[in-house]
Amino acid sequence: MRLAIHHTPGSFSEKWLEYCRARGIAFKPVNCFDSDIVAQLEDCDGLMWHWAHWDHQAIQFARQLTYSLERMGKRVFPDSRTCWHYDDKVGQKYLLEALGAPLVPSRVFYDKAEALAWVEGAAFPQVFKLRRGAGSANVALVRSKAGARRLVRRSFGKGFSPVNRVSAFKDRLWHLKRDRNLRALAGIGKGLARLFVPTTFEKNTFREKGYAYFQDFVPGNAFDIRIIVIGERAFGIKRMVRANDFRASGSGTIIYDRDEIGTSCLRPSFEIAGKLGSQCMAFDYVFRGDQPLLTEISYAFLQSGYEGCPGYWDRGLAWHEGKFAPEWFMIEDFIASFGTPREPVR
Repeated sequence: MRLAIHHTPGSFSEKWLEYCRARGIAFKPVNCFDSDIVAQLEDCDGLMWHWAHWDHQAIQFARQLTYSLERMGKRVFPDSRTCWHYDDKVGQKYLLEALGAPLVPSRVFYDKAEALAWVEGAAFPQVFKLRRGAGSANVALVRSKAGARRLVRRSFGKGFSPVNRVSAFKDRLWHLKRDRNLRALAGIGKGLARLFVPTTFEKNTFREKGYAYFQDFVPGNAFDIRIIVIGERAFGIKRMVRANDFRASGSGTIIYDRDEIGTSCLRPSFEIAGKLGSQCMAFDYVFRGDQPLLTEISYAFLQSGYEGCPGYWDRGLAWHEGKFAPEWFMIEDFIASFGTPREPVR
């Protein structure tokens, strides 16, 4: 067996390479951006590539390459089942509804008049989202019909940049107030520059327009729960909502105590991951009373946010105490998958 690994500094691949070197597993470094990548993979059994939503080059072809390699008989991480809906909240809406998952009631409109008609009968506040963006980027609380009308008209007019520079700068200010360190202060300088100079991603990405996506606002949540399922294991964190805000994702205020996280989100996460056939999936939950409700899902996550996890649960909800590397779970499962028949992707 020989693995191909595309290495991106700071990504999952750091630990994948460490795992292979420590255990003498044959691997071949590859660059998925090479035109002849398919030919390069001829002598490999599978490809592992952690591509990110902010990589404007990767999002142009990563899904297409993945599907093509699967048709070639290669195994891929993330595979099509795991990544086709990545950073696509609209796609996730249809998928989770189709699976009967406990999704927060959500609606998407592709017609301006229909969207405006819905606004007139809707209860507010509502949460407005663009299909792309992580860490609570491109998510806004809409408190009134007037605000919703403005967003709908813009959705079907000039649209939205996939990068909200003002919101990003406000997030940097929030982190400075919270952390009060040199790193956060340096972030302010970078954020000021970004107010006037677009990122490479922004310059090379289309504006979001032609649809309007709203999700019910679920009040009374001082936190959300994120559960990550990798194979037969699940671990989680409790993310506190930012001060004077409704968003928990991206706050950086995290609780790792398993008693604080609880187990109410574990069974639905394992169940949905099984239906998806996913290799790795993060599930974000808010609560209506005692009922956990999903807001979105993602195969990728920021590794540093999980270093404090004291252990993980198995599918039977038994607790396994001790530190771990999620990336090692990924590569262990990937290697083990070569011993099982591959179900074709249709």
